[in-house]
Amino acid sequence: MSEQQATGDGSVANTAGPGRLYGVGLGPGDPSLMTVRAVQVIGRADVIAYHSARHGRSIARSIAAEHLRADHIEEALVYPVTTESTDHPGGYRGALDEFYESAAARLAAHLDAGRSVAVISEGDPLFYGSYQHMHKRLAHRYPTEVIPGVTSISAAAARLGKPLAEADEVLTILPGTLPEEELTARLASTDTAVVMKLGRTFPTVRRAMERSGRLPEAHYVERATMPGERTQKLTDIDAETVPYFSVAVVPSRIADLPPATTATPGSGEATASPDGRGEVVAGEVVVVGTGPAGPLWLTPESRGALAAAEDLVGYTTYLDRVPLRPGQRRHASDNKVESERAELALDLARRGRRVAVVSGGDPGIFAMATAVLEVASQDPYRAIPVRVLPGVTAANAAAARAGAPLGHDYAVISLSDRLKPWEVIAERLHAAASADLALALYNPGSRSRTWQVGKTRELLLEHRAPDTPVILARDIGGPEESVRTVHLADLDPLQVDMRTLLIIGSSQTQAVRRDDGTEIVWTPRRYPEK
Repeated sequence: MSEQQATGDGSVANTAGPGRLYGVGLGPGDPSLMTVRAVQVIGRADVIAYHSARHGRSIARSIAAEHLRADHIEEALVYPVTTESTDHPGGYRGALDEFYESAAARLAAHLDAGRSVAVISEGDPLFYGSYQHMHKRLAHRYPTEVIPGVTSISAAAARLGKPLAEADEVLTILPGTLPEEELTARLASTDTAVVMKLGRTFPTVRRAMERSGRLPEAHYVERATMPGERTQKLTDIDAETVPYFSVAVVPSRIADLPPATTATPGSGEATASPDGRGEVVAGEVVVVGTGPAGPLWLTPESRGALAAAEDLVGYTTYLDRVPLRPGQRRHASDNKVESERAELALDLARRGRRVAVVSGGDPGIFAMATAVLEVASQDPYRAIPVRVLPGVTAANAAAARAGAPLGHDYAVISLSDRLKPWEVIAERLHAAASADLALALYNPGSRSRTWQVGKTRELLLEHRAPDTPVILARDIGGPEESVRTVHLADLDPLQVDMRTLLIIGSSQTQAVRRDDGTEIVWTPRRYPEK
């Protein structure tokens, strides 16, 4: 068959040129799950190549065995190392790269001789498959076809009988070889997940599942569709028994849930909810900082907490930033009822609900964390678990847009006199300004507060030069974002509203116009000696 190649319809065509390269996916292990095209290509190929460890046994070959002919030329591509150490001068990666180059050269010799070469691999050849290393080195030189295969992920979901993702859920596929911190962050932030390459990585993966709060949902699948298949809850698995060909699955959370609902504060009865094992779990309140705007500003931990919550409580504007999820209830309220909102969240948690209180920016900076903790310190709620998850605060977001105006010591002050008298605010402005601190000023003005910015400018001019840089950062991260720099003497109160944050430079703050026309503002880290 050295002058023949299989065509797309399964027929055979003659060729006098180089042979054709095939990357053949065999599926997850059961030979009956091979595609018709994979069987056709294997049957007509001149050379069958497969990877194996140094013991010489190849799972790919065993899957395809019944379709191999006696006259097939077999190329066993034996890895020089797997996970063990090596004395190769280039280390583990150097040893593998050298092996791939050598293996590609062996296959190229067959292709140059006009032979067709089928590199067979379990699963899909371009999904964590060994074939991809041959593809990178040969596909640009020879006619190539890749035959997709059923992945182990699809097989695992089928064996579990659980959907991987539904509606707008995001499925994340992770190699277990990632560092534990990275695994934890990604598991916390995604909707559903599959972790590949377990074996020796299993203890790390299990810890990451536990730290991210996903362990109760996680399932284990070993050798899906193959002899020795095993499926269990991940919590029940002994690490010493886990082979490489196993995966951890965090399936769809919403597959069996009712649609999302919106509730008015205090409405409806909440009941304790089961976890993934059917056991009743205690409720908790997590105060989540969403950052200054949309999902780009969410931390992975916050994203995960919002996804895991059964009830979301918050100011309507902030709740609107969180995607709707089936099964979640939303309790929206006005921005001026912080204590009532906190009490509602704690009441829900006391009935066994997992509650996320949604806060803008960082919840501990002029936001909802204080209100929740204040109520949680009262007798009816002292036993309710409360966690506070940090978020990107408006001051840091605005400073980053402008450059680095908060690069040295700075003070954060709210100009709102709704919860503290103006005399206290003025006193703190005087103290911070006389200490030559840069200032981040929250809540500078609103429809009902129009004079505070002008008064602040007067107070600061007693301590700062008229040309001190002032940054007006409005709607950072939002559709109406704007960042402008003016001199302190030119600060116009009419240009400031509740969506604006002000950053006032210190005596050392610099505003520099760069060659591209942009202006950056920065405060040196070094302060001059007196």
